[in-house]
Amino acid sequence: MNSHYSSEFMPESMVIIMNKRAVGTLYEQKAAHYLETCGYHILQKNFCCRMGEIDLIAKDKEYLCFIEVKYRSNEGKGNPAEAITPAKIRRIAGTAEYYMLTHSFSPDTPCRFDAVIILDNEITLIKNAFDGIR
Repeated sequence: MNSHYSSEFMPESMVIIMNKRAVGTLYEQKAAHYLETCGYHILQKNFCCRMGEIDLIAKDKEYLCFIEVKYRSNEGKGNPAEAITPAKIRRIAGTAEYYMLTHSFSPDTPCRFDAVIILDNEITLIKNAFDGIR
């Protein structure tokens, strides 16, 4: 039995989810490349745990950075930065604490929460985009 599925045999909603995931991965890769050109060292992509997910984790000089990537092809659904809600910030902060605990980072490690906003093909880096206070 072949384990590969053609989109013509999948429900339309499943095809859309797969396409969104592929688009998200593509723009997270673009964001990682952009950050590397800005001097960041990428430590991990798509860190997941029960609390949530962090798109990119990187070092920028002495800072451990937890980076949220948001993409929109246009502003029809609003600016991508507007999608970083207080609930999303709480999930990212909790996930960041868990990452530090499980990867032997000291609680004194200087941390920062950055965002990479991609609107069409324009990339904007927002350092210290939000506080990790829960």
